[in-house]
Amino acid sequence: MAGILHVVATPIGNLEDLTPRARRVLSDVALIAAEDTRHTQQLLTHFGIATPMTALHEHNEEARAAELVARLQAGEHVALVSDAGTPLVSDPGYRLVRAARAAGVTVSPVPGACAAIAALSVAGLPSDRFCFEGFLPAKPAARRSRIEALAGEPRTLVFYESSHRIADALADLAARLGDREAVLARELTKRFETVLDGPLPELARRVAEDPDQRRGEFVLVIAGAPDDADAALQLGRRAFALLREHLPPSQAARLAAELSGAPRKSLYQ
Repeated sequence: MAGILHVVATPIGNLEDLTPRARRVLSDVALIAAEDTRHTQQLLTHFGIATPMTALHEHNEEARAAELVARLQAGEHVALVSDAGTPLVSDPGYRLVRAARAAGVTVSPVPGACAAIAALSVAGLPSDRFCFEGFLPAKPAARRSRIEALAGEPRTLVFYESSHRIADALADLAARLGDREAVLARELTKRFETVLDGPLPELARRVAEDPDQRRGEFVLVIAGAPDDADAALQLGRRAFALLREHLPPSQAARLAAELSGAPRKSLYQ
């Protein structure tokens, strides 16, 4: 009988988050396919696990998948892990999983930590529908183009970002998405975990001014685009606030309504 490919989630920082089932699977399989064997070795050593490993990363996955599927078909059980969190979520592994399923091999998830879900769970933003976008492009022009394409997305947006790009990414997001509410989760489950919230421009300012907030690994959760009625009302309120400094309230409300399409009565009240 063919073996099983276990897709095993590992801790994103706190080693106590490795589940008992994950420990058992990692101990019992014939082989662990790891994104970085040096990194995974630290986890295995901590738990006294001596299972052999092989490297499986974005540069060799296509070639290594056939070899691993052959071992699975021969009856060996294999575990797939990434450096941290749930494999395939902005990490290598989908080619192996696809090849295994195509060959009729059972693929079984061993759930656990996932940085995106952990951040979403503490963000306090709508989570019934969300859009995971992984990492924004590294090059500024491509990054701004991607943000522009997502500007109208009504679902909550979830991004990963690196320490050397977080300040620039926040600046670009604030410039295009305005004062949307957002949460920046840094170093989740680790010693220096921080979760900042506020409008995007405020988060961009805080990160730009504090070098400590540019260290580590980041998950950014941003409120989705408001529907047309909400967007018009927000625009109308901003216009009313500016016009009210120079005009009587009734006249300011009338002009703000004409500019934004929001109901005049709502703005006046």
